Amino acid sequence: MGKLIQSFYEVHDPRLERQVFGLTFKNPVGLAAGFDKDAKLYQELSYFGFGFIEIGTLTPKAQDGNPKKRLFRLKADQGIINRMGFNNGGVDEAVLRLMRNKGVLIGGNIGKNKVTENEKATDDYVYCFEALFNHVSYFVVNVSSPNTPGLRALQEKEPLKQLLQTLQDLNVKKTAPKPILLKIAPDLTNEQLLDIIEIVTETQIAGVIATNTTLSREGLQSEARIETGGLSGKPLTDRATEVIRFLAENSGHSFPIIGVGGIHSAEDALAKLEAGASLVQLYTGFIYEGPQLIKDINTAILKKSS
Repeated sequence: MGKLIQSFYEVHDPRLERQVFGLTFKNPVGLAAGFDKDAKLYQELSYFGFGFIEIGTLTPKAQDGNPKKRLFRLKADQGIINRMGFNNGGVDEAVLRLMRNKGVLIGGNIGKNKVTENEKATDDYVYCFEALFNHVSYFVVNVSSPNTPGLRALQEKEPLKQLLQTLQDLNVKKTAPKPILLKIAPDLTNEQLLDIIEIVTETQIAGVIATNTTLSREGLQSEARIETGGLSGKPLTDRATEVIRFLAENSGHSFPIIGVGGIHSAEDALAKLEAGASLVQLYTGFIYEGPQLIKDINTAILKKSS
C-alpha cells in the first residue's frame, strides 16, 4: 500500500534535494511538529512525499494535555485553533517506535512537562535531548507554544540563551553532534527577533523554525475565533513570511530558517522560500488541502528552477 500511495504523491528529482545544516533532504517540504506527536505514523506519513517528518512535541513524562474540546477548525478562515498542551505519551515510548524507522529523516521537537517549573525547565529539555539523540536527525527546542502556562517566558533573552547553551554544550561533546533549531512564535516584536538572531549567533545553534501558532485573532470570521489557544493556517500566512524575511535580512542569511505558517498553496511555499527559508513545513495546509499540496509545492519548485 505504501508504494501505491508514493506513486501518486512523491516527486523524484535530484534538483529537489537540499543540503541544510549538514543534512541531506530529498525535498524541502516537511511535516511540522504536532501532527505525529508520538512518532506513531511517521512511516505512513512519509509516503505522501514529505522530505522530512518532525515528531513531537515530546516531554520527559507522559501527560494528557489540556481538557477536551481543544481543537477547533475555523472553516471560514481556513485556520485551526488548538490548545492541546503537549499531550504525548512521553519521550521514552516514542523512542521505542523510532527504533523501527526505515529511512525517514526525523526531527525531534522537545518541550517541558506542564508540572515542571520554568526554573527546572532545562532539565526536561536535556532529558528529551539525551533520550532522542540516537534516533533523530535534528532537534527543535519548542519554547513558543502558547498552550503550556509560562512556556513562552522561556523565549526571553537570558533564559533562552541559557537553555540553548546548555543543550549546545552537551551536543558538541557528542561524537557526531546534531543540528539544534529554535522554534519561535510569530508574535515576537522586531526587538525580540533581533535578540533571537543574537542568541543563535552566540550559542551557534543550527537555525530557526519560523513560526509557531499565533495568539492574534485579527480579521477572523469564524465563531470559534473566541476560543483560547494558538491559531494556525491561512491567517498566519503573511506574518510568518514577514518573520522569515526579517530574520534572513537582519542576520545576513547567516543561518538556515525552516518556514512554517499558513502554507496552503505552492505559491505560499514559494513565498516563504523567496523570503529566506531553506525548507518549509506543513500542518494546517496539509489538513485543509490534503497530500496533493506536497506534490504541488515540489512540482512548482522544479518548474521555477528549470
